[in-house]
Amino acid sequence: MTSLIKKKDRYQFVIDYFNEHMPEAETELTYETPFQLLVAVILSAQCTDKRVNMTTPAIFKKFPTPLAMSQASFEDLFELVKSISYPTNKTKHLIGTAQMLLQKFNAEVPLTVDELVQLPGVGRKTANVITSVIDHQPNMAVDTHVFRVSARIGLTTRAKTPLEAEKQLIRYFPKSLIHKAHHWLILHGRYICIARNPKCQDCKISKVCVFFKENNQQKKKLQKKSVNL
Repeated sequence: MTSLIKKKDRYQFVIDYFNEHMPEAETELTYETPFQLLVAVILSAQCTDKRVNMTTPAIFKKFPTPLAMSQASFEDLFELVKSISYPTNKTKHLIGTAQMLLQKFNAEVPLTVDELVQLPGVGRKTANVITSVIDHQPNMAVDTHVFRVSARIGLTTRAKTPLEAEKQLIRYFPKSLIHKAHHWLILHGRYICIARNPKCQDCKISKVCVFFKENNQQKKKLQKKSVNL
């Protein structure tokens, strides 16, 4: 029974499944340099990777480096960003980030969370993405997909904030796998464990999923109730 599975065994089942079926999990954002990834991740906040990937080629062509973007006018960059959610703020953040990279980091993207969060538009989640993707650091970025999926499966328990979820996840995932586990959970949430009407019938980890067990129990109660009416 799902309720009798120990948390460490649930994690091991998830690890074993994804190691076999998604061994090379990577970000779906398109980029060639750390700076391009930084730009893409800033743009991806509350926006789909698909939309970001449609937008960034023109941005990278015109503003390929921190120096080029630092000299961009708001109007020129906004014109390229406007199809993205919150374009005004993100345009300001991109220019401000490029300027700070020049002023404080020698035009290089820093690879520590503490340094990255100093950049405009870069929070802990974005910093965790950059450091885990570029440098494979054991940092777990918790976005809406990771937060939802980890709670449903039972990898996290009563986590009320992304930071609480992050702390639980990095406690149980081996350090060497955290950078992959981030993508495992995101992609599972994006295509299988979607927010509305999750595709439990297609899920190969439902055997250890708390949400699946509770959902089945609820369905059985309703079926029993309808029979007794």
